[in-house]
Amino acid sequence: MADSNSRVSMESQRNGANDGNFVDPFYTEIILVRHGETEWNALGKLQGQLDVDLNEIGRQQAATVADRLSREPNISAIYSSDLKRAHETAEIIAAKCGGIEVIRDKELRERHLGDLQGLVRQPQELARLKPEAYAVFTSNKMGQEIPGGGESLDQLYQRCTSSLQRIGEKHRGERIVVVTHGGVIRTLYRRAAPTGRPGGKILNTSVSIIYISTEDVWSIKTWNDINHLQQTAFLKSGFGGDATSG
Repeated sequence: MADSNSRVSMESQRNGANDGNFVDPFYTEIILVRHGETEWNALGKLQGQLDVDLNEIGRQQAATVADRLSREPNISAIYSSDLKRAHETAEIIAAKCGGIEVIRDKELRERHLGDLQGLVRQPQELARLKPEAYAVFTSNKMGQEIPGGGESLDQLYQRCTSSLQRIGEKHRGERIVVVTHGGVIRTLYRRAAPTGRPGGKILNTSVSIIYISTEDVWSIKTWNDINHLQQTAFLKSGFGGDATSG
C-alpha cells in the first residue's frame, strides 16, 4: 500500500523545496496541524467522528499555534476537517493569518471508530464492553473494519491520502495549512515515510510539514513539533489525547 515515491527529508533546504519565503513551483508545502484539546481528549475518550468542541485549553493552544503560523510567509489557503474541533482550530489560525477563508473537507475527518466511539480508552474495559471492535482496533490487519460502522486502516489511508494529494495538486508552488486529526496525521506519515515510524502521540496543535512534488514524491520537513506550546507552561497539561483518534 505504501507508495515507493516517498522519502523523509528532515532538512529545510533539501531538494530545493523551500527557500524560507517561497515554495518551489514544483512542490506544495503542506503544514499539518492537529486540532486543539477537547474535554474528551482530557478524559481519554475515543472521539473518532463524533463532533466534540474544543475546551478552553484547546482554544488557548489554537491561539498559540495561530501566532506561530502568522509568522509563516505566504500562506495561501487553509483547509480543515469539517468536525468542530478541527474547524474551530482552523478558524482561530485563519484569523491570525489575514482572515483567509477556511475550506472544510470531510475527507480530512478522523477515522470512524465504530462501536468504540465515545468510550474511555481503558484497554480492559474496552475489551469487556466491545470485544470484537477492540480486537480490530488493536490489530495490525489493514483491511478489517471496526464493527459498528467503523473504518479499516486501508479505508482511512485511501481517504486521507487521496484528499491531501488532491489539495497538493491544486496548490502547486504554494504554502498551505491543513488542520486535521491524530489518526489522519499518522496515516499521512505512512504515505510520506512508509519504512519509518512516527513514534509517540500526535500532540494537540503539533505542527508537521510535508512537501508533495509534481512527480508525486512526498517528503517530510518537520514532524510533531510543539515548540510553540513549550514556551507556554500552562498549556503543557494539554498534551493529552491519544495516538490514533483525535
